[in-house]
Amino acid sequence: MKKPNLRLRYLRIVFFFATVTAKFIFWEITLPRLGLRALANRTRTERYRHIASQFRALAIRMGGVMIKVGQFLSTRLDVLPPEITEELAGLQDEVPPEKIEVLKELAAKELNLPLEENFSSFDETPLAAASFGQVHRARLAPADAELVGFEKVVIKIQRPYIEDLVAVDLSALRVVGSWLQRYRPISDRANVPALVEELATGVLEEVDYLAEGRNAETFASNFKDDPRVDVPRVVWECTTRRVLVLEDVFAIKITDYDALTAAGIDRGEVASRLIENYVKQIFEDGFFHADPHPGNLFITPLSKEQTDDKTAWKLTFVDFGMVGRMPKNLKTGLREVLISIGLRDSARLVRAYQSLGVLLPKANLTQIENASRQVFDRFGGMAMSELRNIKHDEMVTFAMQFRELLFEMPFQLPENLLYLGRTIGILSGLCTGLQPDFNVWTEITPFAAKLAAEEGGSDWKTWLDELGNIAKLLVALPGRVDRVMAQVERGDLKVQAPLLNLQMSSLERSINRLTGVIVFLALLLSGISVYPSDSNLGSGLVGASMAVLFYSLFLLPRSKSW
Repeated sequence: MKKPNLRLRYLRIVFFFATVTAKFIFWEITLPRLGLRALANRTRTERYRHIASQFRALAIRMGGVMIKVGQFLSTRLDVLPPEITEELAGLQDEVPPEKIEVLKELAAKELNLPLEENFSSFDETPLAAASFGQVHRARLAPADAELVGFEKVVIKIQRPYIEDLVAVDLSALRVVGSWLQRYRPISDRANVPALVEELATGVLEEVDYLAEGRNAETFASNFKDDPRVDVPRVVWECTTRRVLVLEDVFAIKITDYDALTAAGIDRGEVASRLIENYVKQIFEDGFFHADPHPGNLFITPLSKEQTDDKTAWKLTFVDFGMVGRMPKNLKTGLREVLISIGLRDSARLVRAYQSLGVLLPKANLTQIENASRQVFDRFGGMAMSELRNIKHDEMVTFAMQFRELLFEMPFQLPENLLYLGRTIGILSGLCTGLQPDFNVWTEITPFAAKLAAEEGGSDWKTWLDELGNIAKLLVALPGRVDRVMAQVERGDLKVQAPLLNLQMSSLERSINRLTGVIVFLALLLSGISVYPSDSNLGSGLVGASMAVLFYSLFLLPRSKSW
């Protein structure tokens, strides 16, 4: 196979993102300032579809890291408008296959023998064409099958020159990241070059199939006592850095809704178990599958005789090239966030944010706590479908109470949350697709309560702290009531009406919109995104339990009054 033109590839990637940036600035910044906001609004849907179509064509043509970015975006059914997700959905299945002759030659070099001598049969029709490799079904030779205990396998063969292509893609992303880092609102909130390097570390590990095999075994060990989870076994005798041989465990694709229904499997139960499974991975194991797109998750039905005539099933994971690891301090911080969300404790949530390092040093903690409390009060317990159907005027009214906080954007993105944020984003989209009214509050609250109970049971000081907080509130309450009554008697009581200040200055609008555009591009490159859409101005999801809170607080509908 002829080696690709790496310089031309580099220029294409950089030019594409430069063009997208220029278009966003023109349509979302320049035209509104010239009084043509209505034109920008009217054409937004078609423009988004066109950009998504262009990116899809680029990703299919170039493969590599671009496919990874597109697959991530295509799963964000909960945040991105359908014109984008529908356009990118094909990237899950339409990665063009590599010529079989090229792959067989590469595999023979890696294994030092022709495939016919290693396997009793080899299916030349690809089972899956991934961004970095291609998967084919095969059968082990009788001696090897007897040794490992199974015959049916899949062979994952790396695409030729993939390491060179990945290096070029990452080089282009580093350049784009350096552009974005020069913009102060971005550099204050995220070290974009560090995010790209974190992405690079994971991607380079993903092209090492020996590492992927070890990851699969670690994951299987973590779930060895759970019969509801299936992981393919590795055939190490036939595995190298560029060729991976695994047990064949392919079943019903998690997004094949018709097949799931036909098999008698409850899609809502699938969504619930998926979340439950990832809670264990993140908060107990500290090691998680970081690429849960539909091509890597399957539902394996079990025989009805085993389950009293009910359809039982297993959650099957494949492709462990991209995994996340949770250091103790990060796991502790996220545990605090989960408990805070589950108990709807806004003060504790702010402290958890601080421990994770997601707040800027000068962030107004009181404002953030107040905003969090009101989000809990207004939106707590609502399903994603309910959140998406909230009336436009109500969302604007709610958001305007915290417009100063939103304008300041006091959050930053630590690079150690990169893969976790990407993973949670994909999971959120998967669960919404499985069950449109999926309620993540219902799923995490019992686990959060369990963590809180374990914490309280193991540390009596926790209960004393909580009792102390309650006591302080009770002591302060009479004084607060007296002060309010005195203001009423003097006629000094003032009630703020946020809607009286709806008009924002032109400069505010421009900076706010430009910030959204630049953040979108920066975090898109690193796999965690900030999205502007028809009716929402979204901010990225930076952690498991923060996903719901950020969805409610930062997905702001656009309005002419803004």
